[in-house]
Amino acid sequence: MTTITDPPKGQFRVSMLLSDTRYRSLTFQAIALFVLIVAIAYLASNLVRNLEAAGLNISYEFLGNPAGYDINQTLIPYDSQSPHLRAAWVGILNTLLVAFLACMTATVFGVVAGVLRLSNNWLISKLMAVYVEIFRNIPVLIWIIIIFTIMTAVLPSPRAFRGDDPTSTMVLGSMAFTNRGVYIPGPQLGNPLFASVALNWVLVLLFLVGSWFGSHALSKWAHAKQEETGELPTTWYYTLAIWIVPAGILLTIMGLHWQIPELKGFNFSGGIKIGGPLIALWFALSIYTGAFIAENVRAGIQAISKGQTEAASSLGLRPGRVMSLVVLPQALRVIIPPLISQYLNITKNSSLAIAVGYADVTATLGGITLNQTGRAIECVLLLMLFYLTISLSISAVMNVYNNSVKLKER
Repeated sequence: MTTITDPPKGQFRVSMLLSDTRYRSLTFQAIALFVLIVAIAYLASNLVRNLEAAGLNISYEFLGNPAGYDINQTLIPYDSQSPHLRAAWVGILNTLLVAFLACMTATVFGVVAGVLRLSNNWLISKLMAVYVEIFRNIPVLIWIIIIFTIMTAVLPSPRAFRGDDPTSTMVLGSMAFTNRGVYIPGPQLGNPLFASVALNWVLVLLFLVGSWFGSHALSKWAHAKQEETGELPTTWYYTLAIWIVPAGILLTIMGLHWQIPELKGFNFSGGIKIGGPLIALWFALSIYTGAFIAENVRAGIQAISKGQTEAASSLGLRPGRVMSLVVLPQALRVIIPPLISQYLNITKNSSLAIAVGYADVTATLGGITLNQTGRAIECVLLLMLFYLTISLSISAVMNVYNNSVKLKER
C-alpha cells in the first residue's frame, strides 16, 4: 500500500528572501522600516546639532516657573503665581469642557435637523436645508465672532441689575444673563467632612460605578426574563431610582445647597459664571458642526431600504416610532464613521477660542506661556501631543461603539 506524505521542506537560504514569495513582502517591509528609522534619526540629529549651534536646548523646566498672568475662567483653583504647568492644565480642562459640550449639542442639532430635512412637511424640510447650507458654507471663525458680538451688544451689563431688589430682574430670581456671561446658581457643600476635593471625586466615582453596575444587572435580568417569557419587563423607573436615590442620599450627606449669584460692586459674585467667550465658542461650534452631522444623518437614513419603513408601518407603528426603533438603529452603521470625524473637527476647531478671549490650551500654553518663556519648540510639541492624544482617544472610543452596532457576520 502506498503512503502519501508531504514533500520534505527545503532548507532556508538567504536568496529566498527575494526569490520566495513567502518572504519577499516581509523583506521589502523590513527594508522600508530600516530606511524610515535612518531618515528619522538623521533628521533628529540634525535638529539637535542646529539647536546646539544656535545656543538653544530643549528643556521643560519653565513649566515650574510662576505663570504671572490671570485666566478669566478656570475649572480648578488658579492665580497668577501658579506655575506654567498649572496654567496649561487650566487650558486643557477648558478645551475638554468646550469640546464635550459642543459634541453633545452638535449631535442633538445634527440628528434633529437631519431627520426634519426628510420630513414630508415642505416648509420644515426647506428650513432645515437652508440651515445646513448657510452654516456649513461659512467658516466657523466668522460664526464665533458673530455670536460673541451679538452677546456683548444685546445682553445688558451687570449695572442694569442694580436696584433695591436685583433678583426681580434676574431670570427665576437666580440667573443673570449679561454681556459678560451667564451667572447661574452653583452647588456648595456645607458638610465640613467633605471639604477635600479628592474625597469628593472618589465618592462621586464610586457612586457612578455602583449605579452603572446596578443598572447593568437590572438590564441583564430584564433581557433574561424576556428570553424566558417573551415579554420585556418595564424597568425604566427602577433604573431611574438606581441613579437618583443613591445620588440624593450622597448629596444630602454632603450638605449640598445652592449659592445664588449676588450683585456686588460692578459685577456678580457667587454661583457659577459661564463666560461669554465660552458660550459663543460652544454655540458656534455646535450649530456649525451640527450642519455637517445633519447631512451624515440624512445620508444614513436614506441608505436604509424603504421596505424597512413600509414593513414597520404595516405593523401599526407610528412614524416617530418607526424612525426611532427601526430606521435610526440601522442608520447608525452609516452615520457613526463620519460622525467620528466631526467630533475630531470640534476638538481641533476649539483652538479658535483665542479669537474671543477664551483661555483654552492654545491660548495658555501655545500663546501667553510661549511668548513669556520663548520656549516655542517645547510648547508646540506639548500642544501637538495633547491634540494627538485627545483625537486618538475620541477615535478609539467611537470605534468601539461603531464595532458594537455594525452587522455581525457568522
